[in-house]
Amino acid sequence: MKYIVLVGDGMSGRPLDELNGRTTLEVAERQYMDEITKRGRLGVATTIPKGMTAASDVANLSILGYDPKKYYSGRGPLEAVNIGVDLGKNDVAFRCNLITQADDKMIDYSAGHINTKEAKVLIEHVDSVLGNDRIKFYPGVSYRHLMVLKTVSPEEALKFSKIKCMPPHDIIGKSISKNLPQGEGEEALIALMDKSKGILGSNDINKVRIDLGENPANMIWLWGQGVMPTIPSFKDLYGISGSIISAVDLIKGIGKIIGLDVIDVPGATGYYDTNFKGKGEYALKSLENKDFVFVHVEAADEAGHNADIRAKITAIENFDKFVVGTIWEEFKGRGGFRIMLLPDHATPISCRTHTADPIPFVICGEGVEPDSACIFTETAAKASKFVIGQGHLLMEYLIRGRI
Repeated sequence: MKYIVLVGDGMSGRPLDELNGRTTLEVAERQYMDEITKRGRLGVATTIPKGMTAASDVANLSILGYDPKKYYSGRGPLEAVNIGVDLGKNDVAFRCNLITQADDKMIDYSAGHINTKEAKVLIEHVDSVLGNDRIKFYPGVSYRHLMVLKTVSPEEALKFSKIKCMPPHDIIGKSISKNLPQGEGEEALIALMDKSKGILGSNDINKVRIDLGENPANMIWLWGQGVMPTIPSFKDLYGISGSIISAVDLIKGIGKIIGLDVIDVPGATGYYDTNFKGKGEYALKSLENKDFVFVHVEAADEAGHNADIRAKITAIENFDKFVVGTIWEEFKGRGGFRIMLLPDHATPISCRTHTADPIPFVICGEGVEPDSACIFTETAAKASKFVIGQGHLLMEYLIRGRI
């Protein structure tokens, strides 16, 4: 049996006046998603447990079958695993965004989706000035980077892990000073972020970006911190081996921690221009010798954060045609498979950030009794009586056919 999970990050949303009360998913062309729905079972699931932040790490842990309330310890350590940073037991890993700020406002959480080459130079420069025996900055991809703080005890590590740090994409257009880290030890983090403005603001790369009309990477933003979690392997839980495909360090890091093979797809960027078709093709190739593949596509989520209606519709359509379509055309006439299709969470255009709204999902394939649903939309899913209140049970249903 082959098991396939296709995740359109942030693909679902809320009705928009600009779309006559429809969501971007409802407006988008969904040929293949609808075909799968006609032959599968449609429902709604809650991937963000009550009381937890609506974040991609939490949601994707749920989808992969891990209860976030039990296993989640922060975003930073998951990304550290993927970029090869070994964390000690008292190390706290922070996500470190390159952002654009001006007049005490969060202008851009991604510094204009700065390219990786430029970002690497900037983060290494920050590390040369602010790094020391306890603090180290590591370059990642585009605007997504890492800072590791070495603490002297589990108690100190816990103290820094508990500081409230705001995700930068949640405060677009809002005050920087009112959303800085809060909690015991906050002064150390705020000082680093404040000092980075002077270091980055005068950098030649940012001078060129400004001349070109691009948003400069003129500050670091620390958030999503935590210590290394202890998580059982996917094979131990479900008895099968598999692969994970994503352009995002966070998702790849989760895959590595749970023992999935991480597949890097040429041209996968985590943005609108990602290699959609390549992700579908590499997924099929991985299934030649693996039983499970998890394909994650970020583009629709980025469009939601950018409040770009057209870009989100296009991202959904590209996901449908080139990822879902590539895989469905190969499997639709065969037996011995199950496919689960879903967003990880909603990223509504109207609020430009993740929400904990229940998400639509569909499962089809061997042993799955189709229902009467024929379209993959939020409205159709809500009309279903198939409700999974705890998102980490989705994988149990996909693989074992029961909850």
